[in-house]
Amino acid sequence: MLVTELEVSYKVPHAWQAITSMGHVNVAPRTGHIIQGTLLFDVHSYNEVIEQATDEKLGRTVTRMALQRLFRHSRHYYGTYSQDFTHTELEDGGDRRTSDNEYLTTLPAATYNDKPIHPVIFTSPYLKTEEFKVTPIEEIYKRLTNGVDVGTKFIVYGMIGLDKRTAENTIANNKVTTNLLAVINEAGVTDGCDRSTGNLLYTVATKFPANALVHRPKFLEYIVSSKIKTPAQLEAAFAFVTVTGSENLDINKFEEACGVGIEVSLEDIERTVDGIFEEKKSAIIEQRYRTNVGDLFAHVRKKQPWADPKIVKQLIDSKLYALLGEKTAADNEKPVKKKKEKPAKVEDKGTTKEDPEAVPSEEELNPYSIFPAPEENYKVHTEVFFSDRPVLRACNSKPILEKHLKATGGKVLTRFPPEPNGYLHIGHAKAMFVDFGLAKDRGGGCYLRFDDTNPEAEKKEYIDHIEEIVGWMGWKPYKITYTSDYFQELYDLAVELIRRGFAYVDHQTGDEIKEYREKKMNSRWRERPIPESLKLFNDMKEGRIDEGKATLRMKQDMQSDNALTDAPFCMDPQFTPHPHAGDKWCIYPSYDYAHCIVDSLENITHSLCTLEFETRRASYYWLLDALSLYQPYVWEYSRLNITNTVMSKRKLNRLVTENYVDGWDDPRLMTLAGLRRRGVTSTAINTFVRGIGITRSDGSMIRLERLEYHVREELNKTTSRTMVVLHPLKVVITNLESSSVIDLDAKKWPDAPNNDASSYYKVPFSNVVYIEQTDFRLKDSKDYYGLAPGKTVLLRYAFPIKCTEVVLSEDKTTVSEIRAEYDPDKKTKPKASRKPSPGVDPLKVEVRLFDKLFKSENPGELDNWLDDLNPESKVVIPCAYGVPSLKFAEVEDKFQFERLGYFVADKDSTPEKLIFNRIVTLRDTYKPESK
Repeated sequence: MLVTELEVSYKVPHAWQAITSMGHVNVAPRTGHIIQGTLLFDVHSYNEVIEQATDEKLGRTVTRMALQRLFRHSRHYYGTYSQDFTHTELEDGGDRRTSDNEYLTTLPAATYNDKPIHPVIFTSPYLKTEEFKVTPIEEIYKRLTNGVDVGTKFIVYGMIGLDKRTAENTIANNKVTTNLLAVINEAGVTDGCDRSTGNLLYTVATKFPANALVHRPKFLEYIVSSKIKTPAQLEAAFAFVTVTGSENLDINKFEEACGVGIEVSLEDIERTVDGIFEEKKSAIIEQRYRTNVGDLFAHVRKKQPWADPKIVKQLIDSKLYALLGEKTAADNEKPVKKKKEKPAKVEDKGTTKEDPEAVPSEEELNPYSIFPAPEENYKVHTEVFFSDRPVLRACNSKPILEKHLKATGGKVLTRFPPEPNGYLHIGHAKAMFVDFGLAKDRGGGCYLRFDDTNPEAEKKEYIDHIEEIVGWMGWKPYKITYTSDYFQELYDLAVELIRRGFAYVDHQTGDEIKEYREKKMNSRWRERPIPESLKLFNDMKEGRIDEGKATLRMKQDMQSDNALTDAPFCMDPQFTPHPHAGDKWCIYPSYDYAHCIVDSLENITHSLCTLEFETRRASYYWLLDALSLYQPYVWEYSRLNITNTVMSKRKLNRLVTENYVDGWDDPRLMTLAGLRRRGVTSTAINTFVRGIGITRSDGSMIRLERLEYHVREELNKTTSRTMVVLHPLKVVITNLESSSVIDLDAKKWPDAPNNDASSYYKVPFSNVVYIEQTDFRLKDSKDYYGLAPGKTVLLRYAFPIKCTEVVLSEDKTTVSEIRAEYDPDKKTKPKASRKPSPGVDPLKVEVRLFDKLFKSENPGELDNWLDDLNPESKVVIPCAYGVPSLKFAEVEDKFQFERLGYFVADKDSTPEKLIFNRIVTLRDTYKPESK
């Protein structure tokens, strides 16, 4: 059936009733005229419909009926009939013929697109017939209503007098429609109301505070009885009940807050308007009819908040006319918009062009501005729907919130809760930025809480690493805690949950649990007696029940489509010693049970997590509500996904354990340990995360180049330059004595001051220097700027040299040595400057060039994701040459190797051989304006 059945029961004396149903329509006796069934559709213009019907070759199958007495605000209705009721026996025994405009119109059945049209019966309380079998005309409904619920169309257009645009927007939004229908029923205006009241009811349906829904019926009484009759009163009433929440409503304070019973006289309104016009007179005369009437209205409302807005508007319009007279031609002209003067263009090749008009948003200036204050945590967090009980609207009661605020002093408390079952990756950097950053921004604290509920996967190594890396990222925990610190409280609350009838001990196997979830069936142990579950749960605690033989489950709703809110696990037996708690416990809590409770016990104000946990929100609040515990504010944000890598702990663990990479801190991994070893700084990571923002837009991939951009930006400002040749080619300077060494000054930074000796490093120039193999060719060309036979180039920081001879190896093709002459007076004008040379006695170092670990942007989506590993992700150059001053480098010291990129000294370095990892190349492909 296309039309959604909207069950109604109306008492409408002397009125037509239009009813459609797949079954039977019952027509009550004339006395009382109570009609039950479903409402038919409403169409605004019957002429338009008749034209459409003619276009569809329906002939007279569709016609109008005058049912204007159906309700006070009814419209025209249409239908077809299969029986020819030319005469109708009335209840008073008379015999009367019906007419088009009065009681009943009769037409034969017809066809539409070669399909039979089933009749719709319009019935009247005047008919003695007690039963008709009726079926809707689905094809015609589609044509006339475009598939919209026709009962809803009738209500939003006709019953409460909404304007067309508002009604159409309502129909397009299922949630608003549902709320509006509920409000109409609660208000008792199913027979219609005036438009002003209807608009107030619509506002209630769309804006009423969810945490105060218990007060909505009383609220509606005030509207229907016209005690609350203006938008200003409504706003004040909303503000009052928002703070009150579900607590008892103080009627006297409520009425005082929203101006109930206050009548503002016409004289008072006139005096207020006159005063404001006198105050604004000069500006009004200057701006004439371009005066912002809304501002004038706001000034009046500030002084007379309960004045009738219609009267205020009339008086303002009247005063404007009296002051300004008729509109002139100039008043009717559209104002000319002044063009903003563009600032003079300034050429700056070193900076990115930015829009001078662009003003950063509040969220860009402070990404934490989106989060509410702790004292605002009285609103409804979420609605949990059940198949067998009322909707749960989870929120803190006033006493619970006051107790929480007293315990915390109103401070923001967050938590960063990693599982100690692996190394942290860059996604955790975003979580730290959100959790620690919010607490720091609001002057609060952030717990570092180890979520150690799975002893089999946890190691002391991971705990130590997490604690160290949090500090390296620049964050200081308020306290370091463990979920296992609360095992006793979690056990006690589980007992309480059983006592309240919200949990039971279950014995289903894994296969049975899966089957019952698919069939949405309750476990046969779900309704076992409470004392029996308490005894079995104690047996679990004492170790008298084997692993896999029992588990404690919550009684949520097995009919839920969310598998996380059917019957989640609380605790189950595990005979595994715990890394932190030892062997005291042999039952351990699940994440879904422990996480929310520990949040509450630690008085966390903001429980922030990634979007994949959004499906757990209902279970989170159900459990806290069931135990009458304080409820933190929960908010989910998008995960950080970066191209050409994987961040699943399972995949990372496989890469490490199966030796595809060299441990958790392999510089190719996006683990924070790997990034740190690669030379990426914590400040660059935090800047990168801040630039992404705290959003809920899920599924987007952030390009690796964006991270590299921020890394490069920082290193360019902080690292000193030095010189290394990766693939050295020997150059012998034939006109320089072998014993001669000239120490040349090279700048560590491009803008280094000339008078600061510490800003320079020494480059030795002797009769043997080394250049990159790629800087020499046997055949020269116009577009080549390197060295070639007979060609002169300038060695940076040194002198021009000219190639005079080439020495080949035994294969007669490979160049083994170049001989050249230098120009000590620098009179020669070389074509280009080449890379500096390490000079005499170069330092031999190992250089590791790292690249993207995977070839594809999103390898995690591939079935054979390991086949996508990039074989060139790590290239080792065992014998590169560097300047002698590099020998003083220590682990994690960073440099820019000129023309090569940014490098860091690796922990594998020894006194005999330094090892450098490439952090990023010099070339930047990321454009910040495209982010």
